[in-house]
Amino acid sequence: MASGWIDIHGHFTPPTSSKDREARWHAMRKANFMVPEPFEWTPESTLSYLDKAGIAMQMLSNLPKQLDALKDSNDYAASLVAKYSSRFGLLAALPTNDPAAALAEIERASNQLHADGFAVTCNYNGVYLGDPSLNDVWAELNRLHAVVFIHPDAYAPASLGRPSPLIEVAFETARTVVDMLYAGIFRRYPKIRFIVAHCGGALPVLSGRLKLLGTESWVPNPNKITQDEIREQLAGLYLDTAATAPTGMAPALHMVSPDHLVYGADCGVPCSTESTMEANKKAVLDYDGLSKEQRDAIGRNVLSLFPAATGRLGRKDRGPVDSRHSFGVNGLSGSTR
Repeated sequence: MASGWIDIHGHFTPPTSSKDREARWHAMRKANFMVPEPFEWTPESTLSYLDKAGIAMQMLSNLPKQLDALKDSNDYAASLVAKYSSRFGLLAALPTNDPAAALAEIERASNQLHADGFAVTCNYNGVYLGDPSLNDVWAELNRLHAVVFIHPDAYAPASLGRPSPLIEVAFETARTVVDMLYAGIFRRYPKIRFIVAHCGGALPVLSGRLKLLGTESWVPNPNKITQDEIREQLAGLYLDTAATAPTGMAPALHMVSPDHLVYGADCGVPCSTESTMEANKKAVLDYDGLSKEQRDAIGRNVLSLFPAATGRLGRKDRGPVDSRHSFGVNGLSGSTR
């Protein structure tokens, strides 16, 4: 049984109107993402689940594709952390299609919102994380010794009639991290601690092939990445267990050590239910490739990455969040979004 764990992989949505939720639902179903009803996220329902699941704190992330919405979303999450400082942390979203805007949001999130870390998506409005335009962004995150959570785009178009969250997210993750590897990002910015969602997607399964063939003469390798670097840089990543533990932990542990495996629930999105999250958590707790102590440590391995959040554990919170509460630096209300 989990107790006092930290969940690195918690999604949220700022308050929305019923009309907006209805429109979102129809758009998802049109893309073969066949959720049965409009989805509404609330902090109260999430905290209720965390209490039942033995989760002490959840790191919140949300990655809207428009800059104003992204900034408002970060503001809203910061307001939740202020209200529930011992239960939530903030991974501030970054608009990685716009380096100047991303740098500005890093500064704002660090100094005004007091974010615990940052969240990025593999493909943000057509720009992948290995794009050279992001060098200044990585340099600043490296200077900050930042923790960066990498998540695929679960709302990408359907493939062969099936929604992206089913399997495409795993391949997008693998493609993106491999591109970052060959771009020299892990070599040049070694002080960033990267956490990759869903046990790294398909990457751990393919990591042996990458180590075997990745430096062959027929593979473009402009930065002359070596076999040793491939092995060491992949091993330096952190992988969360979200929605992949039943079959994902064994290949993940071929790529990273047990202390680089961290707990993720994939909470707060319509593709996760309490039943699927609990089944996935049970797979972590029952995994026989690790000792009981190592399995339990999965829920606490992120503590060293987030000292400020760790310091908030056990602190008395200020009280419940009113969904009508205004938030954000511009005082915008989320109730009509």
